Amino acid sequence: MKVFGVYGASGCGRGIMPLVSAELADGGAAVFIDDGDLPSTINGHPCLSWTDFMELEASERLVCLAIAEGAIREKLDKKCTDAGIGYFSPRSHQAVIMDDVDIGDGAIISPFVTLTSNIRIGRHFHGNLYSYVEHDCIIGDYVTFAPGVKCNGNIVIEDHAYIGTGAILRQGKPGEPLVVGEGAVVGMGAVVTKSVPAGATVVGNPARPLEEH
Repeated sequence: MKVFGVYGASGCGRGIMPLVSAELADGGAAVFIDDGDLPSTINGHPCLSWTDFMELEASERLVCLAIAEGAIREKLDKKCTDAGIGYFSPRSHQAVIMDDVDIGDGAIISPFVTLTSNIRIGRHFHGNLYSYVEHDCIIGDYVTFAPGVKCNGNIVIEDHAYIGTGAILRQGKPGEPLVVGEGAVVGMGAVVTKSVPAGATVVGNPARPLEEH
């Protein structure tokens, strides 16, 4: 039996498990993987530790990383790769993926996501509900889009960036894209009109660096 493991049984994992189950009409089993102190069953699916998952009798084990924090996804990516575990990519039938869109391993594409044309997306991307990516965008590894992100054309989003719920990223120009730097955080509802430095947190309309008091 082929086993599909959703790594992480918190909100993100529970939100995408129905997408996984919908793909199992031809056989296989879907389980949660979580090393926290959790019930043995969540929403009708077994919740296993990593050790128990690895001890299952299975013809093949595949995993998706349903944890919002990109740095944790990267660590788990190495853990799974070192253990010889492959990945699968849950994808809603209600998502729209158009022309010349390349998506890396392990991406999670939730309902009502739209990816238009000439888009490159890295490993373990999270595209949450109602988000979109317009034409000619490049998105790095371990990037998270919370629900309702509006990523317009000619934008580069570097590894580990987190784009908050309802954020709007202004369209860049051909040869002069708007860039969201590595590890940057764009706050909920922010309107990003210019590039965001690596590691920065920006909030507001127009988006400005968060000032700590």
